[in-house]
Amino acid sequence: MNINHHGHWPSPITPELLTAQGVRISDPQAVGDRLYWLETRPQEKGRNALVCEQAGELTDLFPAPISVRTRAQEYGGSSYVATATFIFYVLDSDQRIYQYTIATGQNQPLTPAGPFRYADFYYDAQRRHLLAVRENYREDAHNPAADIIAIDLASRHINVIAQGADFYSNPHLSPDAKQLSYLRWFHPQMPWDGTECILAQLDEHGKITQEKIIAGGKDESIFQPQWSPDNQFYFVSDRSNWWNIYRWDGTAAEIVCTLDADFATPQWVFGMSTYGFLNAQEIFCCYSQQGFWQAGIIDISKRKLQKLATEFRDISAVHCHNNRAWFLAASATQGAQLWRYSDNKIVTVTNNTTTVTQNYIARAEAIEFPTRDGESAHGFFYRPTNPDISPAPDSLPPLLVMCHGGPTGATETGLNLKIQYWTSRGFAVLDVNYRGSTGYGRQYRDRLKHNWGITDVIDACSGVDYLIAQGLVDKNKIAIRGSSAGGYTVLAALTFSDVFKAGASLYGIGDLEALAKDTHKFEAHYLDSLVGAYPQQQAIYRARSPIHHVEQLHCPVIFLQGLQDKVVPPAQAEAMVNALTAKGIYTEYVTFAEEAHGFRQAQSIQRALEAELAFYQKVFGENKDTSEPSPA
Repeated sequence: MNINHHGHWPSPITPELLTAQGVRISDPQAVGDRLYWLETRPQEKGRNALVCEQAGELTDLFPAPISVRTRAQEYGGSSYVATATFIFYVLDSDQRIYQYTIATGQNQPLTPAGPFRYADFYYDAQRRHLLAVRENYREDAHNPAADIIAIDLASRHINVIAQGADFYSNPHLSPDAKQLSYLRWFHPQMPWDGTECILAQLDEHGKITQEKIIAGGKDESIFQPQWSPDNQFYFVSDRSNWWNIYRWDGTAAEIVCTLDADFATPQWVFGMSTYGFLNAQEIFCCYSQQGFWQAGIIDISKRKLQKLATEFRDISAVHCHNNRAWFLAASATQGAQLWRYSDNKIVTVTNNTTTVTQNYIARAEAIEFPTRDGESAHGFFYRPTNPDISPAPDSLPPLLVMCHGGPTGATETGLNLKIQYWTSRGFAVLDVNYRGSTGYGRQYRDRLKHNWGITDVIDACSGVDYLIAQGLVDKNKIAIRGSSAGGYTVLAALTFSDVFKAGASLYGIGDLEALAKDTHKFEAHYLDSLVGAYPQQQAIYRARSPIHHVEQLHCPVIFLQGLQDKVVPPAQAEAMVNALTAKGIYTEYVTFAEEAHGFRQAQSIQRALEAELAFYQKVFGENKDTSEPSPA
């Protein structure tokens, strides 16, 4: 094989390098002179290590294999809270809350063993209560009851302080400890569709005496309610089409800063944060415009935003303490690291620098393209990039179209070595922010409602049309890949269009009906808004499910599936594999016995990448028209 041939270029971005540099940082928290965060480490079987930084020294608080991770709502998030005296955390292996005493190193369970999951902690220092969101699986393993609890540290007694809604998040106390704020929502809403923001009055024992809905509803999404140091209440709302920050004055909400940008992101996990208070007068924030995240400082009294000059493309996990802010950020050439803002300066906290020479890194080019149904969609194009290779001047690269998960979500534009793995080998990549993606306002986000499997497919195909018309890619070597909900878009695009010559579905969905019948509580009614009410609109589910239209799928597909997946069970992939194999379509099925929804272990990530690359190389081959692929 000619190494100059697109798709076969030798690259320093190996699967081993990718996983070695694949440590993912999350949830920074500062208390006094200590800074904590979580590290998801592929090399340690994906465990979440709790790290402490003090005076420049880094320490793992708990040895391997202890992993700090909650499975609440399956996706988890906000699995610990640090205080000056204690750290409260969820142990992955048993999902109980543990209390770690910093001074003595004593570590003991705080909650009893049982069918419970916990997340989203807040420490009530005045009453010595730990607040948390709890899922109770005792009565119904498929539809656990949700509530907000307060655990008395002295007696270990658990009091339920809010219940009755399908979901809760963000329990926070006012600085004077007299009010409790939280979010709640009900089926069939998802938190980015409609949430209710509650302000409750508390008595001296921490029980609610009265409460009021001050924002939100079925058609307004509230994100990250939070108290300022001077006891003022803030939240993010999309009532203007854009997720902007508001302040509650006791009778009404007033906007803090008006901007055509999103100061929020879909609440897929607990504890997401896009802003915080440096002090009572200043907010450190991040916001998304046209798919790019930026950082800024809001002067509250002047209602003015000052944009910070940075090279960051992705920003998240904002945490503020004592006039300083910590956040995660990535640039086009540097992966996500933990940064600190103080005294008008931004400095790095962690050293997660990539060892890849910048000449190998493809930069994201924002594109907006016309869709086949007369609107427009967005995406990011990456050109093949490798300084060691000089391809033939008349050759065009194969294209990988990437579909992000969710589908309510968005692709990121900071350095992603998984994208560079492909571009450095000679593939072009189109990362699509199809209609339904976030970062472009609620109206764009809502375009996918009742249109999943249609609008996203149109946009993926339209992006290919645009790149072919620009003469940037080989029209005979177009593949599409995606995971989870993105895997459904892959299978739908392969089934209901003739644009693609191959596809890769990573724990993707082939049967919408099966998903509606067999998924976890958080997403149990997600498809009501994306497709329609089930079973009333069963015909639509069947019409849009690739499994029922396999006769229309004519190209090779590779399926990669974790066998412990509860979100998209393996049966989804297996049904598609069996149907395509029976039809004689070339199919590969790669399974991972210890993985669930998403691959966390280094060995799994490496094997998945190698299998997918070998699949494309086999299907496309050198100088080969793939409109008639080789049979299995």
